[in-house]
Amino acid sequence: MDLGLRGKRALVLGGSTGLGFGAGKALAGEGATVALVARTGQRLDAAAKSLGSHAMACDLSSPPEVEVLPHAAMSAMGHVDVVVLNGAGPPPLDASDFSAAVWRSQFETMLVSSISIAGALIPSMRDRRFGRIILIASTSIVEPIPGLVLSNALRAGLHGWAKTLAGEVACDGITVNTVMPGRIATDRTQGLDEAEAKRTGRNVERIAAASQAEIPVRRYGTADELGAVVAFLASERASYVNGARIAVDGGLLRN
Repeated sequence: MDLGLRGKRALVLGGSTGLGFGAGKALAGEGATVALVARTGQRLDAAAKSLGSHAMACDLSSPPEVEVLPHAAMSAMGHVDVVVLNGAGPPPLDASDFSAAVWRSQFETMLVSSISIAGALIPSMRDRRFGRIILIASTSIVEPIPGLVLSNALRAGLHGWAKTLAGEVACDGITVNTVMPGRIATDRTQGLDEAEAKRTGRNVERIAAASQAEIPVRRYGTADELGAVVAFLASERASYVNGARIAVDGGLLRN
């Protein structure tokens, strides 16, 4: 199937590793011009070189850098057809361990930055009568994960924004969808498994095995599998998919 992505221009946040890189790789593989965004220069440059894409440094926790990013992307590529809103997972935190500073910081990094970047790109998408806004969230927006209250709450809030936006811009040829990765084999998942092993004194391999045993397909997913779903949602073929939340989790969600 030709997804109709050849010649489209895509901005992918958190694109140097993990899920963001998987999304960028899939989009580039379908012929899209891609700009990968991340904080770290060396890793970002290597990722961009491997895909033949643009590399754009931006710290999503810095409002001035976030404000500049969409305009820099449009300057580099001419315009942006697809934006993939993705970022590093927040640190583990129990709901009872309140820290105003942590909440404010993560609210700015996870929620405000994505809304700001998408908002700056929407007028150009409206002018061209085409746009794809894809949020990479988590299954935690449906089934909260113990010990990850920041992800549970802020990603759910971001999905609420995305769902509302989907109803506002659909008539302009723009779709807005949320992808919910489950347990994907990334550094983030490895780090969470290691943290659980340290907390419980158990072997990390046993932690991972027990985690995978809960998934109906009995394994972690891959960033490439997640990227394939993102590429479809970004395509012309997904023009009637809007306001959806799509799990990429091997059947882990029960709802």
